[in-house]
Amino acid sequence: MKAYLSRRYHFSASHRLHSAAYDEAENREVFGKCNNPHGHGHNYTVQVTLSGKVDPVTGMVCNLADLDAFAQKNLIDRFDQMNLNTLECFANQVSTTENLSMEIHRIFARFPAARLERVHVEETSNNSFDYAGEARPAAGTL
Repeated sequence: MKAYLSRRYHFSASHRLHSAAYDEAENREVFGKCNNPHGHGHNYTVQVTLSGKVDPVTGMVCNLADLDAFAQKNLIDRFDQMNLNTLECFANQVSTTENLSMEIHRIFARFPAARLERVHVEETSNNSFDYAGEARPAAGTL
């Protein structure tokens, strides 16, 4: 029996939306106030949805303590109170929340105890982003 588990995590981080492909005027036009040279911050909420068989002994998809420890080490410790632009994962890409969602997906895809289904990141009360990974081919197709 397959079940789904969603868990939320919180961290605060800053970033500046800025692309080396644009000059200063283009960056201001495309990113507006988010191109502030001093950056700006967000209190992010991340929800990960995992799936797996329900263990007949524990009744769980996975041990929440294991998931929380994984999230602390690989998500919170890495991103909380950081300027995202200074992190290696954003060295060659704009630190948008779309790109952050994909990075968080890469992180949780490595969690061994359950299958990652999707990542949902809330940047503000008005902006949220979802990433479910690359589309998988249907069974029996190449």
